[in-house]
Amino acid sequence: MPQDHTERRVVVTGPPRQARRTSSSGYYRPRTEIDEQTTLGHTYVRSLMRTQLRAGLAVFAVLGLLVGPLPLLFAAMPDARRLEWAVLGFGLYVPLVLLARWYVRRAERNERDFVRLVEDR
Repeated sequence: MPQDHTERRVVVTGPPRQARRTSSSGYYRPRTEIDEQTTLGHTYVRSLMRTQLRAGLAVFAVLGLLVGPLPLLFAAMPDARRLEWAVLGFGLYVPLVLLARWYVRRAERNERDFVRLVEDR
């Protein structure tokens, strides 16, 4: 009995692969750039980090200007112990809460803008 050594063709099926989405100009979506860790993707992420750092440094500067002069003020008025406790206990609370609230809103807005940029909305 002769054996037939011809191989049978096999059809392989599977889920369709997603092709890289490009336009005719060769534009890649920013999300793809970030996922593939290209130079442009790195630039996008650094831009977000820079804006977040800028907001943090602004809060730090305002906090330094708000709290920094207090020891000098208290040293200039040695008899005002109750004023010191009132300023430290109650007077700083409202500005600190407002400063923290501003920072959180700014950071969320930066992230929202970044997501909008990355997702092409």
